[in-house]
Amino acid sequence: MNIVNILEEIEKVDGEIYERLSPRRAAMKDFFNVGKKISLAALPLALGSMFQKAYGQTNPANVNEVLNFALTLEYLEYHFYNHALTNSTISFPTTASNAAITTIRNHELAHVNLLKGALGAAAVTPFVDADFDFTGAATFGTAFADVFSNYQTFLKVATAFEDTGVRAYKGQAPVLKGMPVLTTALQIHSVEARHASHLRQMTAASLGVALKPWISYSANGNDTGISQVNAVYAGEQNTMIAGIEITGINGTAVTQTHAAECFDEFLTGSAVKTIANIFIKTRKLS
Repeated sequence: MNIVNILEEIEKVDGEIYERLSPRRAAMKDFFNVGKKISLAALPLALGSMFQKAYGQTNPANVNEVLNFALTLEYLEYHFYNHALTNSTISFPTTASNAAITTIRNHELAHVNLLKGALGAAAVTPFVDADFDFTGAATFGTAFADVFSNYQTFLKVATAFEDTGVRAYKGQAPVLKGMPVLTTALQIHSVEARHASHLRQMTAASLGVALKPWISYSANGNDTGISQVNAVYAGEQNTMIAGIEITGINGTAVTQTHAAECFDEFLTGSAVKTIANIFIKTRKLS
């Protein structure tokens, strides 16, 4: 999740979020100037402060609920990657593979810090490793039991997480139509998609499978061949866009594979929560 997702979710319960922020041009200018002077790691805390100024001491309870929902998801992702890097027996095959996972972990930590800064004392009690079961044992049995000892299993779960994130983000983008923040939304989305693409390439190289950097056509939408994560890819086999079947658009034949690949499909919020709850042992999302 990222700042655009957060704003969109807040807007659902507080239609005045943009009015609260937009008039504060001086505060936004100050934030921009501060960003030139402080480290990248500190920026999330500064942005969190901007939210505090927008709401003062009158944060609606439902806004706090939205922010804490986002914070829970970020804790899940951060702990997954951090555990793999610091408290596992995974043997990363190359320096580059370790560096890639480290970068993603650091991004998730920045998101955690942003949300904690925005919520202040209202933030949920910090999650720890024990709050999660990244094997998903209750749902998957022993399929991912070695997620933190087998590099290939780790990549399978990581790829599912990243593809879930991109599809979840895609589902929120239409809400931003006509808003100035759309440009930023598209910039962030492209970077998130690159993360997913890179992990898919790492997975393909490690498993020796023909997995493309993007989600490709499969009868049930899941091109990874990992049946346990079918829910992540549900609907990706779609070849009809805006009511038009694009396998035969304008009299030109387009293969089913190419038709499915050339458009992304989104995941609903409820679907994302269902997927996330597989790995959460306490305080499940509802």
